Amino acid sequence: MRIRVRLDNQPGSLGRLTTAIGAVGANIAGLEGFEAKHSKLDEDVVVNCRSEAHQAEVIAAVEGLEGIEMLSWEDRTFAMHHGGKIEVLALAPVGDRDDLSMAYTPGVARVCTAIANDPSLVHELTIKRNTVAIVSDGTAVLGLGNIGPEAAMPVMEGKALLFKEFAGVDGFPICLNTSSSAEIIETVQRIAPAFGGINLEDIAAPACFEIEEALQASLDIPVFHDDQHGTAVVVLAALENALRIVDKKMADINVVIAGVGAAGVACAKILLEAGVPHVVGVDRQGAIWEGRDDLNKAKQWFAEHTNPDRRTGTLAEVMPGADVFIGVSGPGLLGADELRTMAPESIVFALANPDPEVRPEVAAGIAAVVATGRSDFPNQINNVLCFPGIFRGALDAGATRITEGMKLASAKAIASAVSDDDLAADFIIPSVFDHRVGPLVAKAAAEAAVRDGVVRS
Repeated sequence: MRIRVRLDNQPGSLGRLTTAIGAVGANIAGLEGFEAKHSKLDEDVVVNCRSEAHQAEVIAAVEGLEGIEMLSWEDRTFAMHHGGKIEVLALAPVGDRDDLSMAYTPGVARVCTAIANDPSLVHELTIKRNTVAIVSDGTAVLGLGNIGPEAAMPVMEGKALLFKEFAGVDGFPICLNTSSSAEIIETVQRIAPAFGGINLEDIAAPACFEIEEALQASLDIPVFHDDQHGTAVVVLAALENALRIVDKKMADINVVIAGVGAAGVACAKILLEAGVPHVVGVDRQGAIWEGRDDLNKAKQWFAEHTNPDRRTGTLAEVMPGADVFIGVSGPGLLGADELRTMAPESIVFALANPDPEVRPEVAAGIAAVVATGRSDFPNQINNVLCFPGIFRGALDAGATRITEGMKLASAKAIASAVSDDDLAADFIIPSVFDHRVGPLVAKAAAEAAVRDGVVRS
């Protein structure tokens, strides 16, 4: 939050303010925009709070101080979202009749005719060459669940912001007022002519699998469910570097995945592609194995392609001997006792947000490498390392789909951004603010698209 206060312009006033804020457990992140007015001093104070209730505590503490007047306060997160986070900007000037005649009528008619005669020109002469539709029905938003399409909009806008910032891709939020798989598929098929790619986002499993599969089969542009594949690509990148730390190979490790939804299934698929022979998935009912009679289509695939030893039991019962734990489920699933049953030099990726499956401080000293999905711990596994670059590469190459080869190449590109000199147990994955990553991923994905033969001629 940002608080604007008016202080008595005398020694000790600012100290009383900062002491009061600290006394209620808040952190001052910065002092901004002070303005002296004779006997008074106006100051902006940026304060980090744990929650909205904590904000109220800070406000009450400041309002009770003698010689200090609170002029205003704002929640900085809400302020950032005011009016939305993205806009459309013009690339061509319209300053006179000549500009207008080319941008619109009559000149635009010649461009329309050219595309009608050769539809492939739409990828060169319209925004289709650089646009991605970010499609959601709002059924699985962050850790909030089914909150609907309107409430999903801030996330989709944020996705568009990241597309532009890290890869120069123009993303458009498309939040649909339906949770019917058939209606989502039909809607996306109908709007597809305007877009060069489709990023599916925050659609609940198992519908997300059906929707992605149908759209990949029916459209000639890349379709990518980021909750599945973006997570899987970054997990693989982090695992490649973590294995270098512990001196193990993909072909020799045993992996346990907690959570067999969209991300869990995709992680299993990419690990199998990367050569991991032993993967066991666990849902609320226990281990996934071929023969369980309560599995949906996605979990049935999981059962048929993983757990070759047909292990059964709870998460705690399948953890002994595991080299790697990947959590894409919920908070507090593991404790120190379960971690101690893992193989020596174990790797723990606890990715549930905001509360991981096991706290890093619990895993510290037991696991050799620990990663989370949070930005306030080392080794943040974040999809933003993947999705902007992989779409940039697909668009640049003219790819008609995103292949397994493109995903594997993208993971290697992300991993390569951590040099041998920098690689450490607390630095296995590049920062999300490392602007080298997007171009590295784009180049790798584009080259893989060519190798896999999925580019337009």
